[in-house]
Amino acid sequence: MLLTEKMIAEKDGPIGRLIFNNPERRNAVSLAMWEAVPRILDDFEGDEGVRVIVLEGAGEKAFVSGADISEFAERRASQEAVAAYNRISESGRRRIEDCPKPTIAMIRGYCMGGGVATALACDLRFAAEGSRFGIPAARLGLGYGYDGIKKLVDLVGPAYAREIFYTARQFSAEEAQRMGLVNAVLSAGALAGHVRETCAMIAANAPLTIRAAKIAVREALKDESRRDLDLCRRAVEACFASEDYTEGRTAFMEKRKPIFKGR
Repeated sequence: MLLTEKMIAEKDGPIGRLIFNNPERRNAVSLAMWEAVPRILDDFEGDEGVRVIVLEGAGEKAFVSGADISEFAERRASQEAVAAYNRISESGRRRIEDCPKPTIAMIRGYCMGGGVATALACDLRFAAEGSRFGIPAARLGLGYGYDGIKKLVDLVGPAYAREIFYTARQFSAEEAQRMGLVNAVLSAGALAGHVRETCAMIAANAPLTIRAAKIAVREALKDESRRDLDLCRRAVEACFASEDYTEGRTAFMEKRKPIFKGR
């Protein structure tokens, strides 16, 4: 399914693939691309057959290299324009973060600036050897808001977050794994297979259980005063009231693999 020339959505069995398709600019993301993200996710979320969503960049050279700077002169020429631009791009990333289905960033090549922020919006991150990461804001004079920095601090801790922002340097996939930024680093040839295997494991499990866990993790990362514990409780109750809970217990007793329907 092609929604725009620069954003591609594909369905591959239980996997929904959201592909940043701007390889000539190392998959830099334009405003139109960000505007397409919610539409793609709406379609994936409404399809019961899609159990997990993979975000990737077209080609082998980049996941996402950040914002499309070629748009800056027109789209970010004033303080008001910058605010409007940031609002749309942040809305796209927030939509990824709030997606109720599990999301995976499959990272090859460059993952810079907004690319790191996009990867942080996903639940899991797997990278190919040779991938390069960095947030060059300090070399461009850009300011990062609290929410974006907090997401990085939550994942890698304050010391690494300071190093990433203060130095604005590039770092390797292996460094990213040591920091806790990525879950695993695979050879270029093994990355796609590892992601597919992970998707298969997730897709075979109970969707409502995964959803409840995702909600609980998200709430745990919020300030205590902002946590919606009632939402967590309702998500757990939905699991116990579901057909899948009955199916899971029955399959266990019958010594067979359960077939979950997400209801």
